[in-house]
Amino acid sequence: MKNFINIHDVDDVDALVREAMQCKQNPRADHTLGKNKTLGLIFMNPSLRTRLSTQKAGLNLGMDVMVMNFSGEGWALETEEGVIMNGDKAEHIKEAAAVVGAYCDIIGLRSFPSLKDRELDYKDHVINEFVKYAGVPIISLESATVHPCQSLADVLTIEETKQVERPKVVLTWAPHLRALPQSVGNSFAEWMNRTDYDFVIANPKGYDLSKEFTGKASIIHDPDEAYKGADFIYAKNWSSYEDYGKVLSTDENWMVDERKMELTNHGKFMHCLPVRRNVVVSDGVIDSDSSIVIQEAANREFAAQAVLKQILLGIE
Repeated sequence: MKNFINIHDVDDVDALVREAMQCKQNPRADHTLGKNKTLGLIFMNPSLRTRLSTQKAGLNLGMDVMVMNFSGEGWALETEEGVIMNGDKAEHIKEAAAVVGAYCDIIGLRSFPSLKDRELDYKDHVINEFVKYAGVPIISLESATVHPCQSLADVLTIEETKQVERPKVVLTWAPHLRALPQSVGNSFAEWMNRTDYDFVIANPKGYDLSKEFTGKASIIHDPDEAYKGADFIYAKNWSSYEDYGKVLSTDENWMVDERKMELTNHGKFMHCLPVRRNVVVSDGVIDSDSSIVIQEAANREFAAQAVLKQILLGIE
């Protein structure tokens, strides 16, 4: 594996999930693999789980880890070509990426979309510029379109907890106060389409994700219908893809609550966190035995470690 930008960098999803499971069983088994290697983590947006889990994964592999919050600690970055830099942007991404690459053997990068220009956002310009100019492997810690480390952890969590060989997995839109990216939803759909699960996406009309990501999923606009017989309910808000970046609904009926969970097959509740309680999910659900959000978050460490291990093996 040279880079980990999206699922297309993964030849065998099942094998990568098994690798993550092995990392979880013995996190320090390969503690010398990353000796004398430096992992640089660049965050242009806030992070809790992604930052700590990837940092821990690097340490488990014996890597030195450097972390920088670019939004508050670095120069404002210009990302466009051929511009006259006489505004508030002091550094071009070409130099920034190359400099970070000079210090690091692997770079993890997080950059959210603007939610203003769909065409630009869906080019994943920032992360692709790092791939182009850094000169070292790049791991996406969430981009404008996808969040592959989260999705790998999600598949790992489902595999650990499923009660049937082919579970019904529902990705459901949930209300939120702000316009959020489609990246987690896109990525989850993309990874589900590489499994043999019965995969359903439930969302209000006007919130369909791009067909590029939804693939073979059944799209349902009635939450009750979607929940029936489900083994896993994965909740996430996203703003409209069709009416790009807009909040078209805050319908409370889409919140994950006890009544809808009773329609499931003793379904497990999943969410990438952070989550707004009693907006996205009721206290009664997230505090219940059906909630596996902490296990899911803990698995972020081993998902990141599996990816780092594969990249390190390729650059030895």
